[in-house]
Amino acid sequence: MGNCIICGTPVDGEICQSHEEDAVFEFTGTSASQLTPGRFYRGTVDGYADFGVFIDIGDHVTGLLHRSELDRRLESLDWDSGDDVFVQVLDVRDNGNVDLGWSIRQREREFRGKLIETADGEYRPGELEDDSDDETAPPVPSGTTDESGQESDGDESAKAGELQAAAEETDPQSQPETVDEQPAASEATGAVASSGSVATESAAASAPTTDTESAAESEPALNRTTIDAIENQVGSVVRLEGEITGVRQTSGPTVFELRDETSTVECAAFEEAGVRAYPAVEVDNVVAIEGEVERHHGDLQVETESLEILDGEDRETVVDRLESAIEREARPANVELFADHEAVTAVEDEIADAATAIRRAVMEARPIVVRHGATADGYVAGAAIERAVLPLIREKHTRDDAEYHYFERRPLDGRVYDMDAATSDVTSMLEARDRHGEQLPLVVLVDAGGTVESVDGYELLSLYGAEALVIDDSRADEQIADAVAVPVAPSLADVDVADVTSTALAANVAAHVNDDVRADLKHLPAVSYWENTPEAYLELASEAGYDETGVSERREAVALEAYYQSYKDKRELVIDLLFGDSEGTDRPHDGNLAAHVSEQFRDKLETELETARENLTVRGVNGVSVSVLDTDAFTHRYNFPTTILLLDALHRSERDRASPPYVTLGVGDDELHVRATEPVNVRDLGDAIAEAVPNAGVTVVGGRDGHVEFLPGERDAVREAALDALGETLA
Repeated sequence: MGNCIICGTPVDGEICQSHEEDAVFEFTGTSASQLTPGRFYRGTVDGYADFGVFIDIGDHVTGLLHRSELDRRLESLDWDSGDDVFVQVLDVRDNGNVDLGWSIRQREREFRGKLIETADGEYRPGELEDDSDDETAPPVPSGTTDESGQESDGDESAKAGELQAAAEETDPQSQPETVDEQPAASEATGAVASSGSVATESAAASAPTTDTESAAESEPALNRTTIDAIENQVGSVVRLEGEITGVRQTSGPTVFELRDETSTVECAAFEEAGVRAYPAVEVDNVVAIEGEVERHHGDLQVETESLEILDGEDRETVVDRLESAIEREARPANVELFADHEAVTAVEDEIADAATAIRRAVMEARPIVVRHGATADGYVAGAAIERAVLPLIREKHTRDDAEYHYFERRPLDGRVYDMDAATSDVTSMLEARDRHGEQLPLVVLVDAGGTVESVDGYELLSLYGAEALVIDDSRADEQIADAVAVPVAPSLADVDVADVTSTALAANVAAHVNDDVRADLKHLPAVSYWENTPEAYLELASEAGYDETGVSERREAVALEAYYQSYKDKRELVIDLLFGDSEGTDRPHDGNLAAHVSEQFRDKLETELETARENLTVRGVNGVSVSVLDTDAFTHRYNFPTTILLLDALHRSERDRASPPYVTLGVGDDELHVRATEPVNVRDLGDAIAEAVPNAGVTVVGGRDGHVEFLPGERDAVREAALDALGETLA
């Protein structure tokens, strides 16, 4: 009968069943049948196969870590033959094959204990070598506390001593440090001990001085280095100064994300498995960290040896350094628009401001959330911002997966950033802040959010200190200018927005976020136009290698894919459609992906157009020709295309057959959409309908370019009121 090396409870053997997975085992047996499923073992990499990695567990047993058990792609593993790794034994089959599982803990110190497993049981480290030595551990005085937190009496002192010795051998960081209780010593510096109390730079600095300690104190302090310089210092101890931008607790160490004026790196600090190290350290603290530079699963990481919260002049020095670097790097040196386009030129300053805000968020390690309409223009505009931001995130962060943590693109249902969308974003950002220590994001609205209906959403973001900016081609409302940090909306500059798209605006912003991708973006403005594409944008597309057919195919393909799974970003698919051919990417298609998808688009759209044309009702009102379509009765509401896309295409195809002014009116059970050859202010239309049908619950969604919503019971009255109002307005 012994005691569990982790919790100290009596147990047959050395570890209780509930803590088996918290210990790592060295296997010295000779048969796979001697392994214990569920336990974690140290192994060495034997070799790779297409389906996984072979791992030697000890000298006599080899198991397979199948690729399906990995938390990443097999080819992304940086293990070499002979490397020490940690794996879990999932199953030992009757034929002797051993199935292995992935271990998130890849350092011995991340486990809470270590044991040696032989053919006949498990032993503590050192016991096998010391079988001939019958000496017992020194007695532990009565009243001391063992590893489990239980007070030991004199009778249990020997076992408690063994328990403490085993724990210390397993995890050197858990060894107690002798610190006297002189208050003056503990208050002499701002270094934070792992327990969270204020301590000296070395947690044992107030202990009695020895010759060794005196020699250590006489060593010169480390000079500060920058994060962008540590790649060539793997294995060396460095000193970094910067701002904490994220904190997350793993099953092993606490991981702090540190940003200086050059880049961002993760710094791992270990108290014990799953226990928060340096609990006093929070996001936005300015700190100095000393530690050894390592590579963890291919990513640079600093193993923290000391962490000090800076204050006073030391803090101000670092803050000034960070702010100067951000101010110097964030704002574009000059503004060079893609084309001389009046609607874009009118917001030249706002384009620079938006690019600065996005670049600043990347430099400050703040996540960026792009919200856009689920339309071709919305997806292409959002993809332009994505194309510019992702390389900057990769450059500024040492984690290989940083682009998935610091950038999200989420389509919207419609073009209004309503309370539903804002509540979703706030919920996500607060969860990320509270659970993972992330900073609040910059929310970028593209091809949406330019009207007063979005103000409530922006106010909810601002209550939590989250910043937003808008890039929108619609006729925006003045209230937006006060609700967001930067509005890129030409209509606010009193410019006609009939010939501009959100992509034309977003591509210019993206080019100033990252000039290195400017050439990749040249064809995007042309892609976003369904008709009357400005000649300058067609020329840019041609320079980039896309003729009018190629441009059209990409627009139609994105429009089709925007409909399916409309709530997802479809990042890789959109990249293939918009950039695949120009990149020469190794994708499972022959370069004709856009052509193939656009053909599907045309077939599906033409089928619906034929049905719609057969069921149009043409009305003449005060000399105005109005084609009315019952969109609930004569469209497949839950199939492609959307009502908006169908009405746009129907209006374009039919308007030339009638004398202007011509109107296409789509009336559903509770929505009314209007398309006209002359500008129509949908808000004014809504007011006229509400006055004529006061009990219809009429509201306008999406501003002057939006649509009218009403109560289904007043559908016929609303339709007639709309026809009368359009006749008076356009006659």
